[in-house]
Amino acid sequence: MPMPPYSPLASSSASQERILVIYTGGTIGMQQHANGLAPGGDFATRMTKALAQLPLAHQQSLPAYDVVSYSTLIDSSAATPLTWQQLARDVSSQLTVYAGFVIIHGTDTLSWTAASLAYQLQGLDRPVIVTGAMRPLEAPGSDALDNLHGALQFAAKPELQEVAIYFAGQLLRGVRAIKQHSEALNAFASPNYPLLGERVGDDFVYYPSRGLALQQRGAPRFELPDYRLINQGEVVRIMLWPGITAWQLETWLGDSRVKGALLQLWGAGNLPDDPHLLDVLARASGEGKLLAAISQCPQGSIQLGAYAAGHGLSDAGILAGDDMTPEAAFTKLAHLLAQPISLEDQRQRFLTPLIGER
Repeated sequence: MPMPPYSPLASSSASQERILVIYTGGTIGMQQHANGLAPGGDFATRMTKALAQLPLAHQQSLPAYDVVSYSTLIDSSAATPLTWQQLARDVSSQLTVYAGFVIIHGTDTLSWTAASLAYQLQGLDRPVIVTGAMRPLEAPGSDALDNLHGALQFAAKPELQEVAIYFAGQLLRGVRAIKQHSEALNAFASPNYPLLGERVGDDFVYYPSRGLALQQRGAPRFELPDYRLINQGEVVRIMLWPGITAWQLETWLGDSRVKGALLQLWGAGNLPDDPHLLDVLARASGEGKLLAAISQCPQGSIQLGAYAAGHGLSDAGILAGDDMTPEAAFTKLAHLLAQPISLEDQRQRFLTPLIGER
């Protein structure tokens, strides 16, 4: 049965000043076994033991928290829209009990989950911090303890009212972040938006002028549509390459199962000088598919039609994603396509900033 599009819990106040930590899996919880690293159990006890290594003053400043672990841990590389939906439902169901949330997640798709949660938990009135680690909790030189410490500290700040990522001493808007490095401890970046906060010495500093709390109006209004509608490849991501042809583009967009697509163009919004490519795009848009474009460059914005090589994209029905990240643009398309609203409303909402994504 489809989930209700809006959560009745979203206007409730927390009854306790506690933080809920949701452990979903990832490198942070792995342990060394005979055949290599594998998921380890009893994460709550291990987390408590790790936090006990902090200086006493830091331990005393930690908020009270509870830990729940998913019975089946998630490899983040295998996450799907249903994973994002489950996490949003779990936060929604516990909103009256906890003042903030920490979600522990594998790093491979951590920024994708954070972006999706931001759309589902619109108008959030408390912190939801997503974190993880590049090295296991008990490994020498692990970043796990520092990330857990910072995530808990920011999850206890009531003035922070959005989904954010805490990693390597930096607090990033969840819907503005990307994973930029496969090995470095500072694996995440926010290429087109400043930090929401950061660790400065022993302090965890939030910059409220950059947050959503000052921009949001009214009570929280979560949107929790049924993501089963977009869980079978209905939204595709197509990055241009030199030599792309119309028949290749048609292979994706001509499939009746595809409902939307994110195109990653060159530079400020250019594509090859091939009218057949525009024909394919215009036909797909005319069939009611939701098509949007961003740049392949991690920094800067897209400006459809600024160059001759991008002329005609707007006329073909392509929506400009401005400076959105791939994660933000893709999950927004998926979120809109999962809702029972008209194509015109979907197009208008994609162009409208909802949670600071553009």
